[in-house]
Amino acid sequence: MAVSLREYRAKIKSTQSMKKITRAMELIAASRIIKAQQAAAAATPYARELTRAVSALATYSNVDHPLTTEAEDPKRAAVLVIASDRGLAGAYASSALKEAERLCEKLRAEGKEIDLYVSGRKAVAYYTFRGRSVVESWTGFSERPTYEEAREIGNTLVEAFNTDADDPEAEHPERAVDELHIVFTRFRSMLTQTPDVIRLLPLEVVEGEERPEESEVLPLYEFEPNAAEVLDALLPRYVHSRIYFCLLQAAASELAARQRAMKAATDNAEDLIQKYTRIANQARQAGITQEISEIVGGANALADATAGSE
Repeated sequence: MAVSLREYRAKIKSTQSMKKITRAMELIAASRIIKAQQAAAAATPYARELTRAVSALATYSNVDHPLTTEAEDPKRAAVLVIASDRGLAGAYASSALKEAERLCEKLRAEGKEIDLYVSGRKAVAYYTFRGRSVVESWTGFSERPTYEEAREIGNTLVEAFNTDADDPEAEHPERAVDELHIVFTRFRSMLTQTPDVIRLLPLEVVEGEERPEESEVLPLYEFEPNAAEVLDALLPRYVHSRIYFCLLQAAASELAARQRAMKAATDNAEDLIQKYTRIANQARQAGITQEISEIVGGANALADATAGSE
């Protein structure tokens, strides 16, 4: 019984140590989520208005641009998967990866080959473990992305989109793609984060919240020096801005998921401590009862032996 009691005390001690770790991680995530949420909220209006303006410009202008031109027979699509660098965030990373798998199955059903670009160590580990080839990966900034990192990703993807597979002078003709899709987690609230997919290139008429109203008067554009040069300068910045927006949304979602997961882990640790404490008390009381019974039994046996000798 004493050995069992020592085991329960050791379990209580280890669970208390685990509770301190999960509580500290919960507080760290809670302190960072505010800034991440504010950054994501601040980037939303700009991204929405930029998307509306560029989409309207590309839709209602008669300028052909590589980033807005649909391929006649698309054969290859690039998929950027945004996940986390660290775990302990519940189902955050797995939900984004499952959404990416559904998207890839859909694209393959349409007869398209897939080029994977991933952001986050969890996504890199996922595809490496399964032997999937990844064209390029970026890690180390999932919780605190910057515009420089978004621009680096955007430049790589735009270069792949603009590459002609039949051009013998192209640096990487094997990376040429006809479409670009992004899989990320959209931050809805502290309790809700949902995986989402957007087709970034070629630029298409926006849907949903960003679609212009039928009664809305669209702006009239004047191009200086000409529409082609304006689109050449504007569309890459649009791509960088959209990728940065997705990274910020994913960062806020990751921290919110980690805070919620660590809160649940801390609560579970408290329940385990209470359970082990109750069992340890029962074991201690059982041991005391057994010792008292042995003492009383020994005293009775001694009394009976003394009475018999008399």
